[in-house]
Amino acid sequence: MFGLPMNVVVGAGILVVVLLMLMTVIARMYRKAGPNEALIVYGIGGTNVYTGRGTVIFPMVQTCRDLSLELMSFDVAPQQNLYTNQGVAVTVEAVAQIKVKNDKESILTAAEQFLTKAPQEREGLIRLVMEGHLRGIIGQLTVEQIVKEPEMVGDRMRSTCAGDMSKMGLEVVSFTIKEVRDKNEYITNMGRPDIARIKRDAEVAAAEADRDIAIKRAEASRASAIAKAQADQERVAAETASLAKQAEAQRDLDIKKANYLEISKKAQAQADKAYEIETNRQQQTVILEQVRIQQVEREAQVKIQDAEINRRERELVATVLKPAEVERQRIETLANAERQRLMSEAEGQAASIRAQGEAEAEIIFKKGDAEARAMNVKAEAFQEYNQAAVLDKLISGLPEVVRALSEPLSKVDKVTIVSTGNGDAAGAYKLTGDVTKIAAQIPALFEALSGMQVSELLGKVRQIGDAAPKPVALPPAPPKS
Repeated sequence: MFGLPMNVVVGAGILVVVLLMLMTVIARMYRKAGPNEALIVYGIGGTNVYTGRGTVIFPMVQTCRDLSLELMSFDVAPQQNLYTNQGVAVTVEAVAQIKVKNDKESILTAAEQFLTKAPQEREGLIRLVMEGHLRGIIGQLTVEQIVKEPEMVGDRMRSTCAGDMSKMGLEVVSFTIKEVRDKNEYITNMGRPDIARIKRDAEVAAAEADRDIAIKRAEASRASAIAKAQADQERVAAETASLAKQAEAQRDLDIKKANYLEISKKAQAQADKAYEIETNRQQQTVILEQVRIQQVEREAQVKIQDAEINRRERELVATVLKPAEVERQRIETLANAERQRLMSEAEGQAASIRAQGEAEAEIIFKKGDAEARAMNVKAEAFQEYNQAAVLDKLISGLPEVVRALSEPLSKVDKVTIVSTGNGDAAGAYKLTGDVTKIAAQIPALFEALSGMQVSELLGKVRQIGDAAPKPVALPPAPPKS
């Protein structure tokens, strides 16, 4: 194969097989000890102990065995009753934890005594030793000590068994009493005096506590009542003082409010009076100005009337007198002409025409004279018209004054009238009656502003009416021939 001789290949194969077989044998010979066991090797070289490591065991010349180092836990419960130093038979059940010590001598000792025994056998031997020591310890103690001090019993067991266990390469890790009982109910009755005493002490303590509580409650109630009474007194005193202070403060506040209200009302009254005076002043000024304007208007009207009278006079002269004069001259001229032409025939007709012309002239003259006298009377009347004009303006201006007085009422959105039904001056009648009373005071205001009596003005108006010219009865016109 690949140019090598066959004997070399066979030799190499045999060598590999030998090596594999050697490694298998060595692997079979190598033994390991876990952390929970000890490997005991004996034969050539004596007895050796290996823990936590391994070694090679040569066949036929060496042998090895495993010894468990794990904790052994079993019950220690003797079948027979154990008697205390009082002679009371009790049954004690306990639990023991025992293991092999870690040192080489202890492991060799334990291997010497238990290596070939099964775990049950080993635990049986150890239990017998433990029960014996437990019987001895129980015999030295009382039931009360066993029941009330189980830790002391366990400590005694560990100290008592330590020597024997050490001789077997063992150590007692713990010893715990599970239960202590007896058939005569000694343990049960043992606690009754204490229970009775405890009950009695508890009842006494409860009674004393109730008494103390009642006393404390009474004292607390009394103190509370006293404190409450004092608090009530202090509260009443504080409330009285507070009410007194509140009354004083309210009184001072009312006095201040009254003073402020009085000052405010005085100021308001002064302001209202000043406003009223100023308003009256303004109204007087307005009325005087209106009277002046009306006087000027009346004077202008009088002037216009005078101009109208003069115009009427001129018109009368131009329209009546002058045409009459011209007509007279024309008639006279015609009459003279006719008289010259018809002296004899026109004598009667001329006289008639002359008489008729004179009559017509007389009528025209009387009519003009009457109108002139009427104009003179009217002019005299207009001279007195100044006062009458004021009265006329006053009467004609009354609606405006009443409207101005009632104008604030028109700006009120809503009026609520509360009427008690007492008397006639109630409801809307009271509202309109007040306006009427205010309007009735206008003449007095006019008299106060102008210094003229309205009654005198009315009298003068009546006099002017009485003095007005009466219509003149014209003479009947002469019959026409």
